[in-house]
Amino acid sequence: MPVNPPYLAASPTRPLDPPAAIVPGPVQEELAHLEQILLRLQENPEGPGARDANLIKEILRLQADLQHARSDDRPALFQNLDHMHARLDQLRRGRQTRHVDPESPYFGHLGLEEADKRRDIFIGRATRLGPGLRIVDWRNAPISQMFYRYDEGDDFEEELSGRERIGRVVARRTVHIHRRELLRVGTAHGTWLRTADGWKAMPADATRLAGGQGTALRAGHAGSTTLGAGTGRLRADKHLPDIAALIDPDQFDLITGVDSGVVVLRGSAGSGKTTVALHRIAYLAYQDPKRFGSNRVLVVVWGKAMRDYVSHVLPALGVVGVQVTTWEQWARRQVGREYGRLLPRVWAEDTPEPVVRIKLHPGISDLLKQHIQATPGPARPFQALEDWAHVLTDRAAIAAALGDAISPGALDKAIAWTTEQTTAMLAFASGDATADARLDAEDAALLLRTAQFRLGRLRRNGNKPLSHSHIVLDEVQDFSPVEVQVLLGTTDKHRCVTLAGDVRQHISKAAGFTSWTGFLDRIGVRSQSLATLQVSYRSTHQITTFALQVLNDDQEPTPRTTREGPPVELFEFSDHGACVAFLVGELRQLRLHEPLANIALLTPDAATSRTYAQGLVQADLQGVRLVVDQRFAFAPGIDVVEADQVKGLEFDYVIVIDVDAFHWPDTPHHRRLLHVAATRAVHQLWLTCVGTPSSILPEIHRG
Repeated sequence: MPVNPPYLAASPTRPLDPPAAIVPGPVQEELAHLEQILLRLQENPEGPGARDANLIKEILRLQADLQHARSDDRPALFQNLDHMHARLDQLRRGRQTRHVDPESPYFGHLGLEEADKRRDIFIGRATRLGPGLRIVDWRNAPISQMFYRYDEGDDFEEELSGRERIGRVVARRTVHIHRRELLRVGTAHGTWLRTADGWKAMPADATRLAGGQGTALRAGHAGSTTLGAGTGRLRADKHLPDIAALIDPDQFDLITGVDSGVVVLRGSAGSGKTTVALHRIAYLAYQDPKRFGSNRVLVVVWGKAMRDYVSHVLPALGVVGVQVTTWEQWARRQVGREYGRLLPRVWAEDTPEPVVRIKLHPGISDLLKQHIQATPGPARPFQALEDWAHVLTDRAAIAAALGDAISPGALDKAIAWTTEQTTAMLAFASGDATADARLDAEDAALLLRTAQFRLGRLRRNGNKPLSHSHIVLDEVQDFSPVEVQVLLGTTDKHRCVTLAGDVRQHISKAAGFTSWTGFLDRIGVRSQSLATLQVSYRSTHQITTFALQVLNDDQEPTPRTTREGPPVELFEFSDHGACVAFLVGELRQLRLHEPLANIALLTPDAATSRTYAQGLVQADLQGVRLVVDQRFAFAPGIDVVEADQVKGLEFDYVIVIDVDAFHWPDTPHHRRLLHVAATRAVHQLWLTCVGTPSSILPEIHRG
């Protein structure tokens, strides 16, 4: 069999492969497999009707044989019949999202040896079975689970399709196929990349799962003081395998786990929480498309940037039409559905801090429930509005619920605000259009929770009950318990919910939690549902260590890392002009050598962002973007943005600006915020300072 199939013939832009003698063995095997599979796909173009008809014909023949079969022949016939039914079901389920694409038919190869008989199974995004074709959808357990749970050389003992299988995994590879060409082969022992000069060996760890985005990770040389010092993998490998090929066994178990109850994903930055949550949506939709139809699945994320990112990722996983939203966007729309014209569409932007603290406190939800249970009334929106107003102006009840969490003076200030606010709101709801009625952002959750207590299930358009079959809530540590309880109250009887979060990344000053146990108790979820992802794939060991040291006293499990890299460095300057001049020189060189790199300059506030963006642009540095309102381009270049706007995202290089004592005081909030900023970096992290460095910085190398 030739090493290079016809579709890999030489062209003016691509030379022939080198002689077979210097093409690695695994690559030769994968080239041969691809040639055969493409030939089979060409000879048998996707024609589901004919294949279904043949299987149905065979099923009918077996059923007829059963009527006249001897008793000792019937078990074998039943087993064969079950196999045919399972195969027909596989084919039909595999077509629910897409056909096998001949341009990129699969991303994984699993070779199994059983009793000296070898089977080769290829893992992709759709199922195609037939003569010479064994391509299965990655979501098609149980065979696909072996790709994720076993390594090359492992012995296995599994029950597959009702039969016990014992054997050995003789091949477990990830591949990248683009336009019918094999461009990359990855194994546990090595990775090979197709280049203009032939097949080039890459380090075995050149690909790792990185925060759900599949970034090409690089390692630098320790001790270097040059940004982009890594010379071994400077974005050379742009042909990464499908992200589904990079899922580790623990992540796969969570993706394919139970389809009811609350699953809580705890993991450090870059451990793949979002990846697991999104692939879980795709898996559930594949297994039960009727129950988990797109119109019954809701994804709630922390910010607009993650909303935009997830909205693009899900269709790539074969899931189209899922509602992806921020809490604010979803909750305000839902408040409008529940209360209609009773409420204004004006939201306050100057809410006093004590009011925010009260309205986000979980005790207020308890007061609402107690008041409604003790107060008979009609199940009408106006009554719910009166319930909300009553609880928010009951000083004695609030004082008892919050205890030491608020001082008497702060409570008096808050009650004055809520009294004026609720009076205006009830007047507006009664028809007084002149009333200066405004809602606080925190009222959305309270009004929806009140509606659930007083009116029952929340409603969708057309007054039908809102019933989600699956909800994903990302960055759950920055949501208040009442917000989470509102969302849990919109699920169907199975209560299938995925909560993903990391208390180390809790940066909201007024909402959220820093203890998993207390939070789960508050929302009524058993702590046994808490699953921990132990490996942090995104950042290097040096970056992860720095980020953990910033937290100082941290009780969360220490993550394992997979890569070494350059040291974290601090650069001190006498003024901002000197800092800008230094960055211009370094960034210009980095952009020259790595034009595909995405770089983030993370600042303490919007004014600093504008100052540095303007300075870089005036120096004619190309690719500079001032990010406003989380409108990220998700493209190569230099994003200048505040540190509190990047949670959930990642960048090849991160430079944190102005890490001084003024902007970064020693508070738990600022420690967690710097932890978040640091762990956005995949390859290298720098910090700059004009003035006295912040005391929250651990001992690091100073440039």
